[in-house]
Formats: sequence, C-alpha cells, structure tokens
Amino acid sequence: MNVRPQRLWTGVFALIPFVALSLAIPFVNRVEPRLFGLPFLLAWIVVWMLLTPAFLFVSYRLDQKG
Repeated sequence: MNVRPQRLWTGVFALIPFVALSLAIPFVNRVEPRLFGLPFLLAWIVVWMLLTPAFLFVSYRLDQKG
C-alpha cells in the first residue's frame, strides 16, 4: 500500500476536529475553569466548532494539490 504523504496529511487534518469533538470530551468534561463565562466543556465545543472549517479548508486545499 503506497500512500502519498500529501494524502495522509489530508486525512489527518480532516480527523483532528472529529477527535477533538468526539473522543476528547471525557477528558475535558469540567465545569471549572470558566472561559468567557462558559463552562470549560461548552467553551471547548464552541472553539472547535469555530476551528473545524479551517481544518477542513486545509484538508480540501491539500486534496486539490494532490
């Protein structure tokens, strides 16, 4: 199986938001500290919802180059 490094990075950038929003939740499930007045878990989800399009854009651009 020969996978080009660019194709590998495309998958990695696409998987990072999934891991952060699905698999990391048990590790960040806290009320304290509060960020911007939000419990940490809610702030974590909001931040990743804002970052996800950036990761998917990078993944898309890497896929277009390959």
